[in-house]
Amino acid sequence: MPFSLHQGDALAVLSGLPDGCVDSVITDPPYNSGGRTAKERTTRSAKQKYTSADSKNDLADFTGENMDQRSYAFWLTQIMTEAHRLTKTGGTALLFTDWRQLPTTTDAIQAAGWLWRGVLAWHKPQARPQRGRFTQNCEFIVWASKGPIDGSRNPVYLPGMYSASQPSGAKRQHITQKPVEVMRELVKISPEGGTILDFCSGSGSTGVAALLEGRDFIGVEKTEHYASIAADRLTETIRATLTQDDVVLTA
Repeated sequence: MPFSLHQGDALAVLSGLPDGCVDSVITDPPYNSGGRTAKERTTRSAKQKYTSADSKNDLADFTGENMDQRSYAFWLTQIMTEAHRLTKTGGTALLFTDWRQLPTTTDAIQAAGWLWRGVLAWHKPQARPQRGRFTQNCEFIVWASKGPIDGSRNPVYLPGMYSASQPSGAKRQHITQKPVEVMRELVKISPEGGTILDFCSGSGSTGVAALLEGRDFIGVEKTEHYASIAADRLTETIRATLTQDDVVLTA
């Protein structure tokens, strides 16, 4: 199978994987952002933070959204250190974040041993305008590498900005789901046939994009509900992309 999906704690799962088994780490960790006070940080769930009260989509909650900034930096450094071990020399890491946690994310990724390469922008066209203020219609992707990058190994020219709306209606299966069309562009930083790791897989969008673009995928998701959704989406993607050449008949 071109993918494996693990349901459990990311640090525990990653510690059992071998050195140098992935080409790129592409993930969307819980931002732990937006709490102005300790009460807001500790009492509001991810669902309360990231969905509106009048939302018609009843999405399952997820854990890991109640750390303060120092704890988040410590956790992210720990897990990105482990991800660094799993990544081949010259491999890359891409981490989603928002404007509040951008400095913390760039600090953590460097503390974990990666070379910080820059910041990409994801523009969300349907973001709500705010009277008297600038619209907050961008999230960011911090990217880094494990040592120098050999451009001849994967000679792609990728943009630094992506514009797409978050899935809506029945297509939205996770509170913080990212558009597959954006993820399909991001996974191209990994060579064709390479392996992509997402240790916060959510509903599996990174994996779906990886499979569609001819990459293998290793996913980890802590929440059982979302791990089940991811498994279904990944399996369906495999079925939809199989050709006759992929099927071998045996007697």
